[in-house]
Amino acid sequence: MFPGIEAYDVDVTVDERDVERALAVRPADVAAADELSFARNVFLPLTTACRYTCTYCTYYDPPGQASLLTREEIRETCRQGANAGCTEALFTFGDDPDDRYAEIHAELDELGHESIHDYLREACEIALDEGLLPHSNPGDQTYEEMAAVADVNASLGVMLETTAEVQAHGGPRSKVPGQRLNTIANAGKHGIPFTTGILVGIGETWRDRAESLLAIRELDRRYGHVQEVIVQPVSDNERWHEGSPSTATMRRVVAMARAVLPESVSVQVPPNLMDARDVVDCGIDDLGGVSPVTDDHVNPEYAWPALRELEEVAEHAGVPLAERLPTYERYLNEEWLSERVLAALDAPDDAGERYRTVRAGT
Repeated sequence: MFPGIEAYDVDVTVDERDVERALAVRPADVAAADELSFARNVFLPLTTACRYTCTYCTYYDPPGQASLLTREEIRETCRQGANAGCTEALFTFGDDPDDRYAEIHAELDELGHESIHDYLREACEIALDEGLLPHSNPGDQTYEEMAAVADVNASLGVMLETTAEVQAHGGPRSKVPGQRLNTIANAGKHGIPFTTGILVGIGETWRDRAESLLAIRELDRRYGHVQEVIVQPVSDNERWHEGSPSTATMRRVVAMARAVLPESVSVQVPPNLMDARDVVDCGIDDLGGVSPVTDDHVNPEYAWPALRELEEVAEHAGVPLAERLPTYERYLNEEWLSERVLAALDAPDDAGERYRTVRAGT
């Protein structure tokens, strides 16, 4: 049983034989993808407040230093992104920020919102109005919190990171693997296309990596909602000085992910955190969301690659590079998306035409 899972209405188990098979996978056991994809986005950190203080994370600011993006800032950034040809508005904030930051409560009150999730809904509506599809990554969410924003998002996400208890999550406000698994399950219950992933190099073992990937596979088998899994290396920054995993480690983990996960689930590496050319033969088929407008606010020291750099990765692999929407093609229907999002996709305006152009090229 994974740590903390007993507190939630979700049952996730993995078979020991599957763990052993996953641990045996090497890069030579998987095939390279026949295409690489990416999405063009803007990154909007709704707030840098977070209830956690993970030792590798530079995203959060201490109480007293975090604030909310204003409505005007959200609208202007979305307009810039739409003008630059983006299709995705990536909204992030730390887990339960209004649990630890009194000033966030006060700002939300001034905006007329009772919670950060209520404000997220308004932010997503602004993005839709400005011609971008919202993809929100707001940390752990209850079933009710997710329900409040499901119909104004094209997809949602949260990094599982690991199913293990690691010291990097330590402290009085430690992340709980069971809570993360519950969030992924909640998305499945709501029928929301979902992105998740594992973080490599934060103290987890090879067995932990295998179990984490198998747990994701189990939830996808149950609900069919996992569209992609990110295999992300931890990176040195002002708070983390323990180094990044080696190229050999990343190659093996990526191959393991490709072997464990269904073919329908894309495997991604962030091209600003490692040289994707080192793993293109290990089964990755996606290079994630990159922005011509905004920084990577989770990893601010690592700039997004330019489109030409992504093209060079694809050329190195000898495969085409295709732009995609934040929601994968198989989910762009009434079974998975709300009427609000489907209407945006089919709109006769410039945004709708931009979405159709991207879809036509995939």
